[in-house]
Amino acid sequence: MKIGLYFGSFNPIHTGHLIIANYVAYNTDLDKVWFVVSPQNPLKPSGSLLNEHNRFHLVELAIEGESRLRASNIEFSLPRPSFTIDTLTYLSEKFPTQQFTVIMGSDSFQNLPRWRNYQQIVRNYPIYVYLRPGHEVTETYGAQVEILKAPMLDISSTNIRHYIKEGKPIRYLVPDNVAAYIAENNYYK
Repeated sequence: MKIGLYFGSFNPIHTGHLIIANYVAYNTDLDKVWFVVSPQNPLKPSGSLLNEHNRFHLVELAIEGESRLRASNIEFSLPRPSFTIDTLTYLSEKFPTQQFTVIMGSDSFQNLPRWRNYQQIVRNYPIYVYLRPGHEVTETYGAQVEILKAPMLDISSTNIRHYIKEGKPIRYLVPDNVAAYIAENNYYK
């Protein structure tokens, strides 16, 4: 089975994330896409992060009933901060019959040389890169890259958190059940 790993803070998960994951799940050779919820991104400050278990639950709510998408909390039990190469190595050992592919935006892909042991990633794992405006892929860093033209929405988790703080609605930016759960639990206030 071929599994795409879509890493992120998902703070919170939004419609843009879901469109990309769904596009990749149904328009590539992958059988499933796992949302790998990162407890802490080593390249981002952790101050504004909602607890990882709450973010994981929001991902589960967002993909309810979608058989090709799955939420993964695999990084919760790994050393922190979580580095992609460590997660990939762990998953490959734990699931030796699965083939793993990394899914990322072209903006993140441009930062690949800053990642820990990125040479090991490009040597051992295909990378599916979805194009983001203003971030063309001009260098592959030796990776087996597939460029995807997934539908893009200009939505950011940062803006969603600001809207919530300001008391503005987030309907249509996140699934209704996610918006309801965020409101019920006073997340991001």
